[in-house]
Amino acid sequence: MSTPTPPGERYLQPAYERLLAAARRSLERTGGQLDGTISVTTPTNAEREALIGITGTYRPAGTTKITVRLTALDTAVRAATGAPLTDLLTRVGGPLRNRPAEKAALQHARSQLLTHAEASPLHAAHAWYQDWLTALAKDGTLTGLINKDDTQALTYAIRVLEHLHARPADAPPLMLPALAETATGDTKALNHGRGSLPTLVLRALAQAQNTALAPGAEARRDLWDAFDVIVDDLASRVLVLNLPAEGKGLGEWLTSAATYGTPFQITLHQLITLPIAVSLPTVYVCENPAVLRRATGELGPDSPPLICTEGRPSTAFHRLARAIIHGGGTLQYHGDFDWPGIDMTNQLITRHQARPWMMTAADYRTGIATDNDHIPLSGKPYPTAWDAELARAMQQANRALYEEAVADALLNDLSSTSQT
Repeated sequence: MSTPTPPGERYLQPAYERLLAAARRSLERTGGQLDGTISVTTPTNAEREALIGITGTYRPAGTTKITVRLTALDTAVRAATGAPLTDLLTRVGGPLRNRPAEKAALQHARSQLLTHAEASPLHAAHAWYQDWLTALAKDGTLTGLINKDDTQALTYAIRVLEHLHARPADAPPLMLPALAETATGDTKALNHGRGSLPTLVLRALAQAQNTALAPGAEARRDLWDAFDVIVDDLASRVLVLNLPAEGKGLGEWLTSAATYGTPFQITLHQLITLPIAVSLPTVYVCENPAVLRRATGELGPDSPPLICTEGRPSTAFHRLARAIIHGGGTLQYHGDFDWPGIDMTNQLITRHQARPWMMTAADYRTGIATDNDHIPLSGKPYPTAWDAELARAMQQANRALYEEAVADALLNDLSSTSQT
């Protein structure tokens, strides 16, 4: 003879499992309101009999859906257990959530976080800062910070951004650990992989540059470099040819290398610890090291001073460029005829008053006429204020023209310059 199930344990049987799950969902959704109904679809015979016992209404076999008022379920549970439905649900599945209250608390926290962020002077002064905050709110980043109890990361990110934008334009480069300690008290706080903070800051810097945050260590280093923050002062370098300079150590090495027409790789560490003065009226700048290599082999010590950015200019390049300009020199820049190359040219014109070197529409058309590569342009077009026809010619031809393809013309121009 089987032992009857105690009334208080009845609701722990499988026949009530789906019913109680539906009750939990309803109460969590409404914040504990009992004025609704719940349903069980395609009930098993055991479920059907259990529900008949609660409602007091017979349902024949084959019934596809049975609906129960939450008040009726609560009354039945109280009668069987001596406690309300909420106590039973807590016993079965843990404490009930109050989703409306959680949503309201989240909205309040988001509002407070945004109010705090908008109080920064950057918000009124810079559209990129406003766009950054808008993106963080839209894509769930702010919600994620709140849910992870990591809102301090946003406070620290704002401190970093404020510090960077308050620095004078002629301030020396800042090492990443020093920036992290200034803003957070932790020298490692901005290291990649250290929580949300590094990504928050880099997203803002990318927004300020009007670019997407690209993956990879090199892209992160380039972005920090764009704001004179050094991840590694030995990794930040610039390649030069025939750039005599004044100054102990580095100045002496550069002058000696120029005597022999030997390329020299300068690190940011050298530029900081062994400062130099450069007194040259014109310094040429190329993007691809293949151009400098050819100048070395074909012109040697007779080549005019030449710097190679080796892609996007590093902080070492920018520091060296400032030294050249401070000494009264002018940069003549040539880069790739593609949209990133045009963007880079615009940035160097703005930042260092560089003059485009052999980067006219005529130069472009001459180059593509003999270039065998037919690589289409990609990315966002940029204006060419120094020669408006160049941008139109590039859009019309829709072909990229890289420096290697016009190296002969560049070398010819350097050669003629060295003979004058």
